[in-house]
Amino acid sequence: MAKVAFLGLGVMGYPMAGHLKAKGHEVTVYNRTTAKAEAWAAQQGGSFGATPKDAVQGADFVMICVGNDDDLRSVVTGDTGALAGLAAGAVIVDHTTASADVARELAALAADQGVGFVDAPVSGGQAGAENGQLAIMCGGSEEDYAKAEPVMAAYAKACSRFGEVGAGQLTKMVNQICIAGLVQGISEGINFAQKAGLDAKAVAKLVSQGAGGSWQLANRHETMVDGTFDFGFAVDWMRKDMGIALAQAKSMGVSLPVTALVDQFYGDVQAMGGGRWDTSSLIQRLRKLQGDI
Repeated sequence: MAKVAFLGLGVMGYPMAGHLKAKGHEVTVYNRTTAKAEAWAAQQGGSFGATPKDAVQGADFVMICVGNDDDLRSVVTGDTGALAGLAAGAVIVDHTTASADVARELAALAADQGVGFVDAPVSGGQAGAENGQLAIMCGGSEEDYAKAEPVMAAYAKACSRFGEVGAGQLTKMVNQICIAGLVQGISEGINFAQKAGLDAKAVAKLVSQGAGGSWQLANRHETMVDGTFDFGFAVDWMRKDMGIALAQAKSMGVSLPVTALVDQFYGDVQAMGGGRWDTSSLIQRLRKLQGDI
């Protein structure tokens, strides 16, 4: 068992930190809104720190799950950041979906203090976090990954290292690129089924058992048919992730035509007031174009 600090208690981080505590680790949390950290500590029996520096005192591992590159820098650097309170030998594990560049930037700062760094974005959404069934994509040294993997196992269904620091974020970009085109295709398929007068839920259930099957189709078709989207991974966050992937692709000279198009479609969903809707809400854009809503 390890002494672990967890920074960031959003819809993902809150249950992830809980799984660490349930597995017997000594957990101290930090959240920008202190009331949420206090609530977590009261519910889980852990402790909380007023700043990242306070929370990481004596920690073997620091797990982070915040919003974006700037949020990540804010909890790692500065006088009250995590690096200000960590001793050599500790390992930072960043579960934020951020850029590969910021992962390399912060890993270099950590290395100057003898602190390890693993970029480890996750996939599986809120349900995966709550059920401890996340897929974790990692970048970092073999040594740092070997230290961190048993701790991440508290909430992982699958966990793999893909190379040095930055490789985890690049792998997460692949994940989001795949999801973007997939959800648009499912939206078109379900919309087609409904307009054709078919039982779209029955059709999707059958299709999900064949070559057209996917996690998205199996887990989102019913709510897509019903037009219910007040849950899951928000469009606002998906657009943030897609922006990271598109910027990375541009720097590499790689074309992502479908991803770029679906990014625009998500912009349309945001304009409809759906920024906090689940990503499966792409189908609402089609319904609006057809005049159905």
